[in-house]
Amino acid sequence: MPVEVRLPTVLRSQAGGRSTVSVEGSTVGEVLRSLISQHPGMGEQVLNPDGTLHRFVNVYVNDDDVRYLSALDTPVKEGDEVSILPAVAGG
Repeated sequence: MPVEVRLPTVLRSQAGGRSTVSVEGSTVGEVLRSLISQHPGMGEQVLNPDGTLHRFVNVYVNDDDVRYLSALDTPVKEGDEVSILPAVAGG
């Protein structure tokens, strides 16, 4: 099923400048792998080599942080919005 993925500015160049892309998947992991297969340059910035979520990237389904749900196994359905946001640190 198609899911809309919102991209941060840092990843938009990998997607032809688009701020959103539509990809297939029934879990966050499937959505991210589909996104990376369409736009391979995003791979290193989103997932670690072992396939886990990069620690400096936050992913939300609608407004819920997947780290507090089922991480990459979080289910998504048509109409859901997946947002990728770089983690912000400061002090």
